[in-house]
Amino acid sequence: MKFRPCIDLHDGRVKQIVGSTLVEGDGEALQTNFSSDLPPAYYAEMYRQDGLTGGHVIMLGPGNEAAAANALAAWPGGLQLGGGITAANARQWLDRGAAAVIVTSYVFRDGRVFADRLEELSRLVGRERLVIDLSCRKREGRYYVVTDRWQKFTGVEIGPESLAYFADFCSEFLIHAADVEGKCAGVAVDLVADLAQWTQIPTTYAGGVRGLDDLRLVRELGKDRLDVTVGSALDIFGGTTLTYRQAVDFCSRSQP
Repeated sequence: MKFRPCIDLHDGRVKQIVGSTLVEGDGEALQTNFSSDLPPAYYAEMYRQDGLTGGHVIMLGPGNEAAAANALAAWPGGLQLGGGITAANARQWLDRGAAAVIVTSYVFRDGRVFADRLEELSRLVGRERLVIDLSCRKREGRYYVVTDRWQKFTGVEIGPESLAYFADFCSEFLIHAADVEGKCAGVAVDLVADLAQWTQIPTTYAGGVRGLDDLRLVRELGKDRLDVTVGSALDIFGGTTLTYRQAVDFCSRSQP
């Protein structure tokens, strides 16, 4: 199990936000766990020094392009980039140093998959440089892909058939359990177990990790087939239940 670090950007700053509160217009509904005074490059350089490849920079809404470029410049080829990725800008972000681009809303809209856009983007950047974000929420006991800042359900259910379909177009999945994201209240154990059983390509799970016990849970339920990312719990993001060094060392020891 690899530790996949993150740099979440909102209004041009590194932040940790409860994902389910990230609604259109934000306002009073937005719950921010942490906002950094340090530039994105500071975190990118930290991850570079620890050799943590495959981390992701996520632009949460507009106004984050300069901050994203700042992170990528600190570690060209070391970080993936997501948030507003389309066929029109994907190549530009790769040229600016992204190891891969992460896509969601461009291919999911109005409750369905735009297969033509997915095929176009995969051809444009190459399957090996495309990551599909299948972040999801639970409804009636099943997990469905959500878009538009995790507020809108699509008709795409997370399952072996859908994962096999999308795997033909990308090299990795990034899957946030949006219901628990940013809450440091424990992982979505059913989703972790199902993903380990169903996915056939590298998959990063995110959401709810609060400490070493949760990392052990992801490793065990995930059968060492899933990687993990941690946000609000980490001390580098204002958390008190898990240090960045603990997470790095634990995941390093879990490698075969």
